[in-house]
Amino acid sequence: MAGHDHSHGHNNKKVLLISFIIITTYMLVEAFGGFITNSLALLSDAGHMLSDSLALAIALLAFKFGEKAVNKGKTFGYRRFEILAAMLNGITLIAIALYIFYEAIERFINPPEVATVGMLVISIIGLFINILVAWIMMRGSDTEHNLNMRGAYLHVLSDMLGSVGAIIAALLMMFFGWGWADPLASVIVAVLVLRSGYFVSKSSLHVLMEGTPRNIDVEEVVQAISQFEGVKAVHDMHIWSITSNLNALTAHIVVDGNKTVYETEALLHSIEHMLEHKNIPHSTLQIESEQHRHDESILCTIESGAPDAHAHHNH
Repeated sequence: MAGHDHSHGHNNKKVLLISFIIITTYMLVEAFGGFITNSLALLSDAGHMLSDSLALAIALLAFKFGEKAVNKGKTFGYRRFEILAAMLNGITLIAIALYIFYEAIERFINPPEVATVGMLVISIIGLFINILVAWIMMRGSDTEHNLNMRGAYLHVLSDMLGSVGAIIAALLMMFFGWGWADPLASVIVAVLVLRSGYFVSKSSLHVLMEGTPRNIDVEEVVQAISQFEGVKAVHDMHIWSITSNLNALTAHIVVDGNKTVYETEALLHSIEHMLEHKNIPHSTLQIESEQHRHDESILCTIESGAPDAHAHHNH
């Protein structure tokens, strides 16, 4: 099993690297082409490709840093790096989108001359490049389960729309002389860029704020733990993600004080096993007897400015 996983990771990395090189190279070509042909649609599609290439770079770095050893200074290794990079990516995308909107408004008012033939050629090549990369990803990597790979793949797919938009705009300008087709296509792409920027920022901010992972329901986890024989109560529960697909949990579990250490260990073991099935691989559980109960609430209530709110006054 381990060998299979390893080869998957290796393939993912290889595919990402190839995709990254192809897309980044073409992004530069497209940006240059947009500049020369004076097409905002091409420039914005290049902006969209930049978002791809950033997403791919982040996925690559995440795999790279994820392998870096855990050390005493960073007990979770460098897993969080991926989230920080994603946050940066999201903010960059939002900025790009806003810039395109700003440019497009000016162009709607007075559409400039655009070299349509060059624009058509470049956008058609762009479409093929995207199809090629999507095909490489489909064949060579795990776009189903790995959040990183999936994100990168979806980016590339939405990128196709940008190229299609530029192609249509070029044709409309060539046949009907509709100068507004160029800024219109760029606005459509900008909306896509803004959307992905917004979602990336939102989800990475959620992780940075130690939010409960999207796919996990606190109530349900509490219920599941309470179901075990010997568990009297659960409180002080925290669930968060360290990075995408790596969730952690801490909780206090109240049991009968007459249980032996062996018995409570067996109980803990089965709870941890259940949590792993619920997609929480990293759990730390504290056992308490019923006499120890100091606070019934599931979530811990630490009041700011009162560091001793949690201290036990009855000792």
